[in-house]
Amino acid sequence: MREFGKCEEITTSPRIVLEEERSKMVFLNESRQHVRRIRIDGCVLTEGVRCDYLIIPENGKEHFIELKGNNVAHAARQLEESIRQISESPQHSVKYGFIISTRCPLLSSEIQALKLKFKKRYNSLLIIKNIQYQHSI
Repeated sequence: MREFGKCEEITTSPRIVLEEERSKMVFLNESRQHVRRIRIDGCVLTEGVRCDYLIIPENGKEHFIELKGNNVAHAARQLEESIRQISESPQHSVKYGFIISTRCPLLSSEIQALKLKFKKRYNSLLIIKNIQYQHSI
């Protein structure tokens, strides 16, 4: 398993909160398992397009998170590039991609196309939500 040094923290908190401006993602860790919280933007990756965070619970499933204003298409590119550079197995391991935006200007057909692309290319479930979202790990 890849190590991320100073960019990584391990927590057993029942609520792992990631927040930027008006976008917020909360991971519910009710079983209080050890969860790796990794800061991608500005720490693991300092150049190019990249997402904000990576969360990895004990089961090893990768959760890539981008907290965004309203440019969902750009957020998808940030997730893609981070998955390509950081994922243990970009095409094979099961993973999640989250885009939490202040508003989602994309049409539902564009969102469906993005979700299909992530499933086919990265074996990733793509979840796009506005303002705030909670996910159980």
